[in-house]
Amino acid sequence: MNNSDLKLIGFIMLVVTIMFGLLLVFKNSSSKNALVYYEDNLVLTIDLNLSGEHEYKVMGYNGEVIIKTKDSKIKVEEENSPLNICSKQGWIKNSYDVIVCLPNKIVIKIEDKEEIDTVVR
Repeated sequence: MNNSDLKLIGFIMLVVTIMFGLLLVFKNSSSKNALVYYEDNLVLTIDLNLSGEHEYKVMGYNGEVIIKTKDSKIKVEEENSPLNICSKQGWIKNSYDVIVCLPNKIVIKIEDKEEIDTVVR
């Protein structure tokens, strides 16, 4: 191997590294939203790409429902229902996860432009 071969290999490795870095940067900036429905009507759209913890309040059938977001995840923090099943469901972060709060008629879905919706075999 001569000097020009080493320069060519170095240049190719540099280009591949830059392309890989750009791919990681743009993949992490995908549009991820949580859609909150009350009685099949969209009442709130939450951007899950925001950093930090955020709290939102929505009126449900039995009263106020407090929704919390953190690290691209969402959960029902507090609600008024007989067994508090909605708040016991915990965090969700994928588009195939759904929080359904039947006593309060609230449904929370995650919409992710990058994630696969279905797989057909």
